[in-house]
Amino acid sequence: MSLNGKVAIVTGSGQGLGLAYARELARQGAAVVINDVNAQTAAEAVAQIEADGGRATAVVVPVGTTEAAKALVAGAVEAFGRLDILVTNAGILRDKSLLKMTDEDFDLVINVHLKGTFTCVREAFAYFKENNIPGRIITIGSPTGQRGNFGQTNYAAAKAGIVGMVRTWALEMKKAGVTANSVIPVAATAMTKTVPYFQKAVEADDRGEPMPSFFRHDLGFGTADDVAGLIAFLASDSAAGITGQAIGAGGDRLQVWTHPTAATTEYREGGWSYEALAENADTLFNAANLQGYGEEFLPLPEDLQSEPAKPEPAQAR
Repeated sequence: MSLNGKVAIVTGSGQGLGLAYARELARQGAAVVINDVNAQTAAEAVAQIEADGGRATAVVVPVGTTEAAKALVAGAVEAFGRLDILVTNAGILRDKSLLKMTDEDFDLVINVHLKGTFTCVREAFAYFKENNIPGRIITIGSPTGQRGNFGQTNYAAAKAGIVGMVRTWALEMKKAGVTANSVIPVAATAMTKTVPYFQKAVEADDRGEPMPSFFRHDLGFGTADDVAGLIAFLASDSAAGITGQAIGAGGDRLQVWTHPTAATTEYREGGWSYEALAENADTLFNAANLQGYGEEFLPLPEDLQSEPAKPEPAQAR
């Protein structure tokens, strides 16, 4: 197996996407530290990996603080003697439109996603560098961080920030032989179960059936297991030359996202004054030059459209 002898931490891995990542890492031979805020959920995840024939332990701690990051690294070393891989998956949602979003809504999401990634990566990299380990840092981004999404100011900021940090870490960690990448998953989660657009895909997955090709191929939308293979590959020695990247995975699709780059470049001697900008605005900022934002989904085929909820039967009074 490709990860024999390796040890991985996966934050937020008691269930969902994180558990899928942890199970695949274990299937490939790595010992895994499960992390969750709920002790029973973490214990059940450990038991599941052990039942599959893997090795796992749990560190129950809310990600965000330096103390939590230290506990995770210490837990890996105490249980398995070393650390080679960190996957920063832990996160929460507090979705609200801008005028309804409170300071607490914003701070909670930033603390878990962005600061939690920062503190955990800092602690893991310190361990890698001190022990001359060519470690693997795999962060989790989102299409929302790449394109934006209505009602997710906090989440978009966190996920975009994670990719920005990865690009910086790839520079800082290169000499130590440590790689840092961000995976952009597009998969069925508890959140997508509430979105009518994905109803037929989620229902098929719940029945244990393959999702319709429209979702898997055309949209690049699939299951957590469709993303897990990329996580394990980036954690392997085969990915030693891949760093500083944002890589999307979902359904049948894999995408390497481009870094932000200038779409157009125009020069004017003496610089661009207000008057010069106003005079040339139609050329400089025409529709072909301006960039899109937000996710745009393809129209659903008629046979995959969600079914209206059935009315509740009248109650006798």
